[in-house]
Amino acid sequence: MHYTYRTSGTCSTKIDFEINDGKITDVVFTSGCNGNLKAIGKLVDGWTADDISEKLSGNTCGFRDTSCADQLAKAVMAAKAAEKA
Repeated sequence: MHYTYRTSGTCSTKIDFEINDGKITDVVFTSGCNGNLKAIGKLVDGWTADDISEKLSGNTCGFRDTSCADQLAKAVMAAKAAEKA
C-alpha cells in the first residue's frame, strides 16, 4: 500500500513510502537535506514500522522538537494503523 505523510516542523514537506505486511520500502522525502534523507530511506528499507519507530522516534533537529527522522517514525506508525483498518 502506498502511503503519503505530510510532515510538520521540518524542512521536508512530505514522506512517501510503501507499507506491506508492516514492512516499509521505497521511502522518499520531499525537500529537506537531500543526501541525508536519501540515506535514511536506504537504511530503513525493509524494516518494520515498529523497528523504525523504536530507532528514530524522538530524534530532534537543532532547536526543533522533531526531525525528519522523527517524522518518519510518526508516518510509519500512522501507516501501520491505516494498513490494519
